[in-house]
Amino acid sequence: MGFRTVIVSSRCKLECRLNYLVLRGETERKIHLGEINTLIVQSTAVSLTAALLCELVKNNVKVIFCDDKNSPQSELVPYYGAHNTSKRYKQQLQWDGDIKKKVWQQIVKLKITSQAKLLQKSGFAEEHDMLQRYAADVAEGDVTNREGHAAKVYFNCILEENTTRRSGGFVNGCLNYGYAVLLSAFNREIVACGYLTQLGMWHDNEFNQFNLSCDMMEPFRPIVDEIAISLEAGDKDFKRKMANVLNLPTVIDGKNTTLDLAVRQYVRSVIAALEQRDETLICFPERIAVTNEQ
Repeated sequence: MGFRTVIVSSRCKLECRLNYLVLRGETERKIHLGEINTLIVQSTAVSLTAALLCELVKNNVKVIFCDDKNSPQSELVPYYGAHNTSKRYKQQLQWDGDIKKKVWQQIVKLKITSQAKLLQKSGFAEEHDMLQRYAADVAEGDVTNREGHAAKVYFNCILEENTTRRSGGFVNGCLNYGYAVLLSAFNREIVACGYLTQLGMWHDNEFNQFNLSCDMMEPFRPIVDEIAISLEAGDKDFKRKMANVLNLPTVIDGKNTTLDLAVRQYVRSVIAALEQRDETLICFPERIAVTNEQ
């Protein structure tokens, strides 16, 4: 599996030559496909060959395309990620409603706990304690909406005054970019396991192609949040820094790895929990080194 996140931000042509990604612009550069984890095509002035796209899919490289404002707009998702995809689809359709509620309960607990940790690091002691209580009170299926209550407290702390997630601004731009990169990693892993990203546990939007990915990524959002609020307003290098989220040093199940590989292990553990009807199988990182911890 690759380890590089490649961002192409200027006019050039991308093609495949002898298993290398070749970037032909003012100069020519080559990167072996086996080294690439994610390719972000940030400029609409970039052209790609169909042969390259096919090879990127074969090598399980996640490809993200940005619009004319350099914001992530779409991504390349293969039809089949496993040899027994049809079997996996049938299993997914038969996931029990009760276990989905229990798994969602654990995911929401992990998310709120992660948010609480960031508030503690940011000096919001009272709000940290409040979120810890919310996390302890999450019911199966989060029927009391502890996630929503926690989000209101959380974003009131980390966003500037009179700013909401629907507002514009530098921090929200960073969050949107970072979330898109994170979402692409979950899409890749879910498809690689042979499952449909459209069929979620909690998210159920008919216009969302990635309902299951959105479900699973929730506890990882505060990682993106921490990077975003650490940047100085107007940082011109923010996209590279946000895209680097998948390379963060991470500890999961007692082992040192990167966040990208931890996502792979976490996704497989959530799927195992759903298949085996045992929410205790979920494996989430014990530590993720962000900003000054790196």
